[in-house]
Parts: sequence; structure tokens; C-alpha cells
Amino acid sequence: MLIRKPSKLDGSDIRPSEITSKANYMNRRQFMEAGLKAGAIAGSAGFAGSALAAVVPEERRGKIPDIVDSEFSTDEAPNSYDDITTYNNFYEFGTGKGDPVRNAQDFEPRPWTITVEGHAAKTGTFDFDDFIKPHTVEERIYRMRCVEAWSMVIPWVGIPLADIIKRLEPTSKARYVAFETLNDRKQMPGLRSRVLDWPYREGLTMEEATNPLTIMAVGLYGETLPNQNGAPLRLVVPWKYGFKGIKSIVKISFVEKQPPTSWNMSAPHEYGFYANVNPEVNHPRWSQARERRIGQGVFAPKQPTLMFNGYEEYVADLYKDLDLRRNY
Repeated sequence: MLIRKPSKLDGSDIRPSEITSKANYMNRRQFMEAGLKAGAIAGSAGFAGSALAAVVPEERRGKIPDIVDSEFSTDEAPNSYDDITTYNNFYEFGTGKGDPVRNAQDFEPRPWTITVEGHAAKTGTFDFDDFIKPHTVEERIYRMRCVEAWSMVIPWVGIPLADIIKRLEPTSKARYVAFETLNDRKQMPGLRSRVLDWPYREGLTMEEATNPLTIMAVGLYGETLPNQNGAPLRLVVPWKYGFKGIKSIVKISFVEKQPPTSWNMSAPHEYGFYANVNPEVNHPRWSQARERRIGQGVFAPKQPTLMFNGYEEYVADLYKDLDLRRNY
């Protein structure tokens, strides 16, 4: 099984994130010194796996208390903290894979508020701590598949979005959930470019949003979410391509019609609203049949991509009446 419920009988009650790759960053003071030295000599490329991940300030790497294990975690080994925090897309901080870790260090994710609007009983503007406080946080070790045909395994810490939605009490008119990212040019240098129509926008059907796999992540590797990974709050939908995982969320809207989404607005023939991982439907410019797992080396063979990123048993019923070639 690719996904399993942890069992204390086989020792799997120990999180994979506590066994191997987490050792890369537990000794923070030494790691910080190494990162500062590396920063003086690192070039603009090759950030994946570099010690520059340690430039995340100590106060922003606080432990998240009372995390519980999830039955939905994969038993695959997670990528290292370095991989996850230095090789990622966050266009608000630049289009290169190493731009977010370089350009997001001075970003201030607190204080933070989330505005809820639309067809729901509980709307308004919520302080971040008040927004997440009623909920239990879980470690969800998920595969992440980028539309660019690379992948990772990430030990997220998050809250089931279904729990948040239930608390907000959407009405029967709410058929979709729309999200927006912070739009702050002073803190986000990538917003000065015209690569997308800002602010970044994403959306899910109500059925997708309330699926038990969908979470709002507030951390990874047991710690608060780094700036470059979408602090303080981001969406994680593991059966969809990574661009659906909108970061640094400031607005959630319950709407009746399918909301506009940033990449679909930019290139609708390449990036659909659904964006389900599907090895049988290629991107117009490259195959989606195989993927490169970050951290395995440049000469490692690519691995086959799984339908719905391997989460088919949990989500296939959502699309049983949908043509997945037309609704990509």
C-alpha cells in the first residue's frame, strides 16, 4: 500500500520525519553557521539541498506542539528539509527555484489575518491564531507532484480543510471555495513582474475542498511553515499538481460559480481548473507519464507517475462523471 494507517505494532508510530532526513537540521546553530558561510559563495543556481535553508531565522522555526499522526500519510521516505525549503515555486518571490529562499527571508508572516466571505454563516476577518486554534494539527506525509514533472515527499503539518469549512458553515449556494494570496509588492518582489495577473488565485469544488485528503498546512517537519513554502498558511491538495497549492492565503470565499484561477487565466490551454495529476494527459509541451524525484541525483532514472498521484482510491469518485481529458 502506498498509503497506510500507522501501526504501533510494527514501529511505524515513529514518524519518518523523525528518523532520517530530519537530522539534517536538528543541530540548528551549526547548521546556521554553515548556511551563512554557504551564502557567501553560492551562485544563483543549484539551491536544492544547499545549507541556505538554514537562513530561516530561529524564531520562525518554532516547534508546533501536539501534532498527531494521520492515517493518510504515505510510507515513502520524505525529502530532506533542505530539498523542500530550497527548491520550490513561489512566483511572488521570483520565478527561479532558488528565488523564494533568497527573496522571502525578510517577509513578515505575522501578524496575519484571513478574510472569509461569500455564502457562509461565519464570515469576516479572523486573526491567524484564532483561525487555527479550534483545530487539531496533524502530520500528513504526502507526495507532491509538480506540473513540471518533478516530485517530492513532504511531511506537512496541517488541518483538514473540511474541519475549517464545517466551522464556517457555508450555505447550500456555496459550490466552490476560492482562495487568494497576499498581494504586497513591498514584501514580494516577484509581484513587480507580469508573469501572472496578481494576486494569485486558486479554487476547488466544495467536494474537493471537503475531501479528507485536503489540508491547510501551517508547518512542515514539525515546525512552523518557512516563508518560502507559503507561511503562514497554504493549501495542500496531494492528488493535484503543485500549482493548486496556493500559498500565504489571506482570503477564502464561498462562491456559487467556478472561480478564476491564476494559471488557468494565464494559459487555459495548458493549465486547467482541475489540474489533477494524470499520466495519460500530457502537458502540451511535455509528457506527464514520468517524474523526477528531487534529491535522488541528476542521473537517477525517472519514475512512473501515478494516476491522481497515487491517491486514486480516495478521490476517483469525485470525477466519475467527468471527462478528465477535457477537464484537465
